[in-house]
Amino acid sequence: MAGQNNNHRPGDPSARMLAVYGKGGMGKSFFTTNLVAKLALTGHRVLQLGCDPKHDSCNALFGGASLPTLGDTWRQFREEGREQDLKVHHVVFKTPIMGERATVFGCEIGGPEVGRGCGGRGISFGFDVLEDMGISRWALDYVVMDFLGDVVCGGFAMPLARSLAEEVIILCGNDRQSLYAANNIARATEYFARMGGRTRLLGLVINRDDGSGVAERFADRVGLPVLLKIPLSRKACDLADSFQLALLDESFDALFGSIAQAIVSRTTPTVKQVTPLDYQEFMALFGNVRTDLSPASAFVEDLFDTPAESVTLPPVHLHEAAIAERLDLGAPAKQVATRLLKELGLYVTDATVDPQKGLTLTVDGHVIICFGSEQDLDSKMAVLAALSHSGEPYHYVDLRRPTSPLYR
Repeated sequence: MAGQNNNHRPGDPSARMLAVYGKGGMGKSFFTTNLVAKLALTGHRVLQLGCDPKHDSCNALFGGASLPTLGDTWRQFREEGREQDLKVHHVVFKTPIMGERATVFGCEIGGPEVGRGCGGRGISFGFDVLEDMGISRWALDYVVMDFLGDVVCGGFAMPLARSLAEEVIILCGNDRQSLYAANNIARATEYFARMGGRTRLLGLVINRDDGSGVAERFADRVGLPVLLKIPLSRKACDLADSFQLALLDESFDALFGSIAQAIVSRTTPTVKQVTPLDYQEFMALFGNVRTDLSPASAFVEDLFDTPAESVTLPPVHLHEAAIAERLDLGAPAKQVATRLLKELGLYVTDATVDPQKGLTLTVDGHVIICFGSEQDLDSKMAVLAALSHSGEPYHYVDLRRPTSPLYR
């Protein structure tokens, strides 16, 4: 069957990782699905990885079927006391496309149970599980990740923070909100690059292009190429709504063929320097913006509706115990979080406890530290202190064996 690994040979490096970011509702899943399908139809083995708690990225590939999510499946196995039995086939699925001309793979990471956790934390956990399942060794040519792009923090920024994504494509329209998200994504990518990350921006894809040229002016200002302009099409919308590929339309097949070929041949335009816009510069794209405006401050007497001298408030400060308490974890994690802040000035922004890896913390929003157990905590803190004093940039540290720590 076509699409069955014509290019990946045993011993090849791991799959090329692409991440698609963009504001919610802009058509990331539409774009990702048709790009994945076109890559598969040209003879590549491709996995589409849904990285949004809505877990609907792969629906069109699978004819409207909603894939069981990794998060839900893991929770089911955990409740049954058999986490160790979780295997690849429980969370990764395959389907023929376009009249069985090719086969694609799909996986939805999903998110935490409703009201019980942070979506970004669910994404972080999902990537850890897939790494344990050997995703870097799977015989794939491409993994295309479909990411929520309204926020670029925590788990949603993991492909950037840990350089899991080789390249990032930003999907946007000509509207202010999607371009604002695009500007933030560009800023996050550049930030992690300065921290030693290797992920690079490929460019923008303009979806539902109305010909106004706003997104193109934005792209020119920040230094990003426009990789593709997808016109608004009633036929394409109808195909998407019926869980069919837009590739069934010849014009869309040609559009996605062009960007797939550019990605495969690595002939997308060179990105030299990306310069995200500050707020005033960004707003200026949409017309005249007054720069002399400043918000009026609200004082104590306004909020308490009483004279300020009659209101007594404690001083505002970050207390180590309060920061540890909000993690909602056991005593060992709170102890580690407290010491990281007090001794090294590292602020814990996320924490998970994995059955195999143990305690993993995210500090300052982007550095992943795998502590394992609370044993040898002094030695582990010493390693982090040495790293901090060395000035060496790092984004991932594994301290489960403090005598032989690993960091990237």
